[in-house]
Amino acid sequence: MTITPSPYRFAALARAALLVLPLAWPGGPAGADAAGTTAGASTAPVRIGPLMHRPVPGGAALVPLGQPVRELVEVLLGDRSVAAHELDGEAVALVGIALGSEPGERALRLRTTDGAERTVRFDVEPFDYAEQRIVIADTGKVNPSPLDLERIRRENRRLASVKGRRGDRLLATERFRIPVEGVRSSPFGLKRFYNDQPRRPHGGIDIAAPTGTPIVAPAPGVVIDADEYFFNGNSVFIEHGLGLQTFYAHLSRTDVAEGDVVAAGDVIGAVGATGRVTGPHLHFSVGLNGTWIDPALVLE
Repeated sequence: MTITPSPYRFAALARAALLVLPLAWPGGPAGADAAGTTAGASTAPVRIGPLMHRPVPGGAALVPLGQPVRELVEVLLGDRSVAAHELDGEAVALVGIALGSEPGERALRLRTTDGAERTVRFDVEPFDYAEQRIVIADTGKVNPSPLDLERIRRENRRLASVKGRRGDRLLATERFRIPVEGVRSSPFGLKRFYNDQPRRPHGGIDIAAPTGTPIVAPAPGVVIDADEYFFNGNSVFIEHGLGLQTFYAHLSRTDVAEGDVVAAGDVIGAVGATGRVTGPHLHFSVGLNGTWIDPALVLE
């Protein structure tokens, strides 16, 4: 495996040049009413590149926007920027839906090159996840000390910056391979309790495997972070374009560095038990516009 320094540039706005994939959907451009709210949007595509349309909490919505990418300045869901991918001449928003989202209507706010603003609406459908209770022997990983809390706050600021990085084109055009073979010990979306204390839902999948088992990149991308964190242990983030990211935690070692360009199948590290764990495994997450989504939406 050869890993080269990255020539890849990150764009702040979704209007940058984007890769067009050969996938179409029925319907035509949407029309806008006098208030600038788009009604009757085109039918969403089933898939773009590796990403499937599944508009539920922890899912992804592929939302047609009714005009070309070149006419867009910015697409926002609340205060969060969303990438747009051009398909057959029409922009499609790639929207990650947070696990804690309530079902119901959502509105994307569009700013266009002519200075106008308008809204495109889509629905989040209901879905519920199971519950999991875990006993952690190292209680300091459940109730951190004041010194550790300060470290966690610093790391959270850094992670927010990493999760906000977005390439200007989609590098991953096929479904993702699994990064390591093993038993899937914890599925996505579990409502988690550590030592009977409620915590955030599980934002990825856990794959149990022996320490030292190689972990591979599931698709082409750019390493945007490789470091050690309090809860996550040795970790790697890869950006696959347009804010589609993968995250690997608890590694025994990392074999890549920030800026490395990786191909599908390149070894990026090895399974371990660093950070907050009960045994050796890989925690694998998929992110879209800074939101964790179900890895099943991209995996083979």
